[in-house]
Amino acid sequence: MVYTYKGNALGSLFGLSTFYQKEYRHFDRSKGLISILWNRNSKPVQIVKDGVPIELLPNQITTSTYLQHIQFRQEEDALTGFTFNREFYCIQDHDHEVSCNGIIFFGTQDPPVITLDDEESAKFNMLLEVFIDEFTTRDNIQGEMLVMLLKRLIIKITRLAKEQLIPSELKDTQIDIVRKYNVLVDTHYKTKKQVSDYADLLFKSPKTLSNLFAKYNQKSPLHIIHERIVLEAKRLLTYTDKTSKEIAYDLGFEEVGTFHKIFKKITSQTPQHFKNELRLN
Repeated sequence: MVYTYKGNALGSLFGLSTFYQKEYRHFDRSKGLISILWNRNSKPVQIVKDGVPIELLPNQITTSTYLQHIQFRQEEDALTGFTFNREFYCIQDHDHEVSCNGIIFFGTQDPPVITLDDEESAKFNMLLEVFIDEFTTRDNIQGEMLVMLLKRLIIKITRLAKEQLIPSELKDTQIDIVRKYNVLVDTHYKTKKQVSDYADLLFKSPKTLSNLFAKYNQKSPLHIIHERIVLEAKRLLTYTDKTSKEIAYDLGFEEVGTFHKIFKKITSQTPQHFKNELRLN
C-alpha cells in the first residue's frame, strides 16, 4: 500500500510504502529522494546499496539518499519505506543533525544500519499507525502534521544511531564535524579533491580532521574523497556509454592518469576492466 502527500506550491513529496521493493517506482518521477527503510518481518531482507550487499535483519532500519543506487530482490519480504524530498522536509532544517543532512544520512560513508529492540520496535509500530492515520486525513494542516511526525521519526532514529554506530568517546561537536565533512565531500568532490580544501571550509587543519577520523573509523579523510569519486565513476561506467576519459573530465580531472590511479587504488582494477566485467555479467 502506498500513501502519498504532495505539496503543490514547492513540489514537496512525502510517501509511505508498506512494500517498498515493489512500490518504490511509484516515486520515480520525483528527484532528490531520501528514504528510511525498515524491515518489519521475522526474516532478513537482502538489499544492495551502491554495489554493497546489506542483510537487513528483522527490526533493523537503514537509509538511502538521492546519491545512492539501491537494488532489491523482488521475492523478498516487504520493507516499509518512508520517502521524502528536500522540498518536503529539509528546506526548513538546513544543515542540522536531524535534517536531510543529518547523521543517519551523511554521518558515515558506510551504509548505516540501526537495530530496534522489542521496546523500540513497539514504539515505532505505534508511530507507524499514527503516520497511516494522518495520511488518510485530508485537511489544510495535513502537511504540517506529517512534517512533525517525520521529524519525530528522524530524531528517534538519530538517537539510536548515536548509541549504536558512533564511538562513545566522540563529542557531539566532533560528530558534527564528521557529518559536515561527508556532506561537503558529496557536494564538492568534482572540484575539491584535497583534504586541505575541506579543512578550510570547516575552519580546521588537515591534521585535526585526520586525527578525528582515526577516532571515528578506519577511513582517512582522503580515502573518503577518493571513494566518493570512484562511486560516481562506477555509476557512470554502469549506466552510461561514456569512456573512462570522458568520465575523468566529468569528474574534474585534467589528467586521465590521475583518475585511473585513484580508481585502481580503491577498486584494485582499471575503469576499463570494471566496464568489461559489467558486460560479462
